[in-house]
Amino acid sequence: MTVGEVAALTPRGSEVGVRKSLGRLVDQGIVRATEMGRNRVHELNRDHVAAPIAEALAGLRLVLWKRFRSALGAWDPKPVYGSVFGSAARGDGDADSDIDLLLVMASQLTARQAAKWDRQVKHLHELVPAWTGNPLQVVEMSAFEWADHRRRRTGLFTEINREGIQVAGESSWLSVRTGPA
Repeated sequence: MTVGEVAALTPRGSEVGVRKSLGRLVDQGIVRATEMGRNRVHELNRDHVAAPIAEALAGLRLVLWKRFRSALGAWDPKPVYGSVFGSAARGDGDADSDIDLLLVMASQLTARQAAKWDRQVKHLHELVPAWTGNPLQVVEMSAFEWADHRRRRTGLFTEINREGIQVAGESSWLSVRTGPA
């Protein structure tokens, strides 16, 4: 990849900053640089002892989505739909960013189910900072309320439709239906 291609993939930082970072990685041997015409192309040196660590770091967001899916999949009652959105979904968060999560619950929960739901949400508020170092911000609503957001195409619906990462339930909870929800 050229410096410009790498810069285009980074959520923050300038092309000059990316160039300096790549230069340091080349100096350390974890990245190889090859001159191709007027461009300098960079690639991970997979022989470097730190290459597996670099690859693991590059896949952290996928690990996070799997953890959400696993944790939410074990819930009883389960969310009918769940989606991470905001900076975590876009990949442009930092150490001060929270992780935004929409959780849609069944419209009709018994008092016992509602109490268990609340305990599960509270536990998730403990798990996510342990996983990431970032606090969790949960937007909870009933299936009826989410159907209304879909119908009206609210800002929340639009944001989740555009950038959300589904971590629970069926994708049909995101689609806009032509009839009543």
